[in-house]
Amino acid sequence: VSSLNYGLTDSLEIFALYGSVTASVDDNEKSRAIVQFDTAQISTDRTNGDIPASGSVSFYLRLKNYPHTSTSPTSFTLVVAPVSRSWDEGRGQSYDDEDLNQVGSNWLTASSFPEVAWSTAGGDYHETPRFTASFVTGEEDIEIDVTSLVNQWIDGTKTNYGFGIFLTSSQEDVTASYYTKRFYSRTSEYVVKRPVLESRYDDAKKDNSSTFFL
Repeated sequence: VSSLNYGLTDSLEIFALYGSVTASVDDNEKSRAIVQFDTAQISTDRTNGDIPASGSVSFYLRLKNYPHTSTSPTSFTLVVAPVSRSWDEGRGQSYDDEDLNQVGSNWLTASSFPEVAWSTAGGDYHETPRFTASFVTGEEDIEIDVTSLVNQWIDGTKTNYGFGIFLTSSQEDVTASYYTKRFYSRTSEYVVKRPVLESRYDDAKKDNSSTFFL
């Protein structure tokens, strides 16, 4: 159902289910995920000297695999793309929670109060930069270097509306099913498994001891 969202569940679900209505790729059922981080804190940390300047630090998007009993896809690729417009986090927790699962963004709308439609069903995304993650067993985590995009968010050349995560178009629109890949969400009870935007840099303190001689 294109009007549903599950923004407050403990997992992010991504899939494409072939011919769920009719035997046509036009009726493939699809699910995508969006995650957003507060990059303003990164700018503050950089100003305070807690992290290095641009060029001396890398940023990685990390999502942890969420084990489940449903069928997992194998040998597939996920795209990670910058969302290009603002959106509202969904409030749904289950299919039966009708008061909440139709509030917020969904396949057709970026927000519900007021209702604002995506320009393209499934979400609006910048063409560049885009990143990919390949999966063999379907149980792998995501760990992608997204430094180029985060630097654009920090320097203001792009507005931070988060990352969209979805199957490639050739996999979403094919006569086969990719059901279902899940990652832990920000509402998971397992704090260490929630989505992370991780900064990596060398903060080792070095001296000239290697050049001493007796």
